[in-house]
Amino acid sequence: MTFINRRAVTTTSRSSISPLTSFTSLGSLTSLPLTWILSGSPTLAAAEQDAGANAPAPTTTPALRTSAAPPAADVDPARDQTITVMASLNHARNQISASLGATSYDLSAAQIANQSQGADAPFSQVLLRLPGVAQDQYGQVHVRGEHANLQFRINGVLLPEGLITFGQEIDTHVVGDVSYDTGSLPAQYGLRTAGVVDITTRSGAFDPGGTVSVYGGSNQTGRAALSYGSTIGRWDAYASAGILHSELGIDNPTSSPTAIHDTTDQYRGFLYLSYLIDASSRLSLIASSAGDRFEIPDNPGQVSAYIVAGAAPPDSAQLDSRQDQNNSYEVLAYQKSVGDATVQVAPYLRQSHLVYRPDEDGELAFNGAASAIDRSALTLGAQLDATLPLDDAHTLRAGAAWSLTDAAIDCATAVFPVNPDGTQASTTPETITADSRLHGSFYSLYVQDEWHLTPQWTINDGLRFDAVTGYDQQLQVSPRLNTTYQLRPSTTVHAGYARYFTPPPLEAVSQETVATFAGTSNAAPTTANAPVSSERANYVDAGITQSLGSHAQVGLDGYYKRATDQLDEGQFGSAIILSPFNYREGRIMGAELTGTYQDAGWTAFANGAVSQALGTQINSAQFLFGADELAYTQSHRVYLDHDQRWTASAGVSYTLPCRLSLGLDSLYGSGLRDGFANTGELPSYATANLSLRQTWHALEARFDIVNICDRVYEIRDGSGIGVAAPSYGPRRGYFGGVSYRF
Repeated sequence: MTFINRRAVTTTSRSSISPLTSFTSLGSLTSLPLTWILSGSPTLAAAEQDAGANAPAPTTTPALRTSAAPPAADVDPARDQTITVMASLNHARNQISASLGATSYDLSAAQIANQSQGADAPFSQVLLRLPGVAQDQYGQVHVRGEHANLQFRINGVLLPEGLITFGQEIDTHVVGDVSYDTGSLPAQYGLRTAGVVDITTRSGAFDPGGTVSVYGGSNQTGRAALSYGSTIGRWDAYASAGILHSELGIDNPTSSPTAIHDTTDQYRGFLYLSYLIDASSRLSLIASSAGDRFEIPDNPGQVSAYIVAGAAPPDSAQLDSRQDQNNSYEVLAYQKSVGDATVQVAPYLRQSHLVYRPDEDGELAFNGAASAIDRSALTLGAQLDATLPLDDAHTLRAGAAWSLTDAAIDCATAVFPVNPDGTQASTTPETITADSRLHGSFYSLYVQDEWHLTPQWTINDGLRFDAVTGYDQQLQVSPRLNTTYQLRPSTTVHAGYARYFTPPPLEAVSQETVATFAGTSNAAPTTANAPVSSERANYVDAGITQSLGSHAQVGLDGYYKRATDQLDEGQFGSAIILSPFNYREGRIMGAELTGTYQDAGWTAFANGAVSQALGTQINSAQFLFGADELAYTQSHRVYLDHDQRWTASAGVSYTLPCRLSLGLDSLYGSGLRDGFANTGELPSYATANLSLRQTWHALEARFDIVNICDRVYEIRDGSGIGVAAPSYGPRRGYFGGVSYRF
């Protein structure tokens, strides 16, 4: 897999894509002048001919596609005209999204296919191959020392958060390409600002035909998927569905090759529909549904701390706790282009539901509490984005967004009464109900100007306004300033400043009352419970990208962030549910070194990153912490639990003329924090993965080995601020599968 830093390719916006990452089938289509399509005078066929005549010659070996182009006999002129218009509208939509000044990378589906497990890998594994991305338990990833704080977009439209790790929700099979921006982001991007992951989905226009695939291997893993895409008249459609079964659904809490009580069954469904209203406008629908059923893995050998009336002492290897998650979203986008101006309006709906069912007797015996939790969130919102070139030197972009969220928590917790000294007063549990409802909203406005002072020097300045209501009422006006300068054709430097405003995820904020559990085995260690606040930060970033001929490039980037009310999240309890809290002050800094190479069938990448993330004085949701750790943070600057000093990833692949691809990739981490108040550090680890892929016309087979050396490595040991359970990375696994295109 090869990722490309767009800085080396363009000094403007995402509209210019490196040939290393573009689909070869788009060829002339992506270079189609908008004036031909939007003026209404030339025919679509003439426009297409003009695009082909003016298409630039490829400057390097293009990335391999995952599917072959249709035979020449199947070419339909009417379909080609439809595809031409769609490609032009895609180009116009990309003009809306400005990445100038940010650190930016692109990944194509073909490049994802070259990594271990390819499209059958969880999407979080795809993100781990990007610079400065560190892995955590349960599929979480951390970008540049931040806990989560990632923003996901589908075809440029913001997706609200759900009660799930997004890397487990998105089906990698539907990904056409990925644009990833981090650093000092333009004013268009707010709220979640550690990074922006914009996924362009597959479509029937550019991925016609169907694919059926099966894939499986170690841990009784089995996956089946079916997808189909086509264009009919002005319609463009793509649909995908898949099911997954595995005996390693959640990270193993032990170092053994197999986990105990860790079965998962999952389904994914995805639909993309687009209708061309005319040559300058279209209406698109994106719908996705995901359902997960998890057994909570057991950790044998644990010693119970409480006695349950009428129940024998439990075996910690025989507990039966479970968690179910269901998420869906629907996006309806209307896009209109007039001349060089483009506007897109996109209302969206997001539903999220999580249910945790405890092993009541077992969790009472080991933890003194067993909570049956039902959480749900419904979000309705809309996004408006527009771009307007004013003249040759200025391009104006502006937009607005709003969302309304209704979050509900129903929680019934079985506990024991305790004596004043904390000892168990009765073996008969009692149930305490603690339900809450939270209604909140987000409102955002932005405006920015892309100013080309000279052909080499560009400035992007902007202003953003954000307001949040619900758990609190807060707002902020945030200036942004980025600049890019091309020293010479092969060398580009950039620098930027951003003021950030980051509210906690509304659906994760708990309204729990500390007094509810006073005098029980679930009493909070401290009584303070200040509300969680929005984080406010100043962020600076600077870097340089150097092309080394036409086949390689390297980049160096550094960043520094200073925050008040630094947000963090932790797991407090058996349910895999994260709760936010604040540090009064936070400081994050680091640097990234990247390199890529592609030539004559070879692709390679290497990333190295150093980061430090610190916080002081926990000042919200204090009841979640022990009194000793809470007191320690009041007078000491502590490492955030997701701080990892060194992170690296690398990979190389080669495709032979017989269409056999061989790939090797690896990950390295110096270890997350552990121990009292995060004063310790887990051991470092390095893993390597191997992949083989052979294509025969419509049939493709692949074989993958994950963790070739069977390295035992610990992601979490169960200690540290906000860490509830140990987690180990997967042991060596063998996987294989076949897919057939029709």
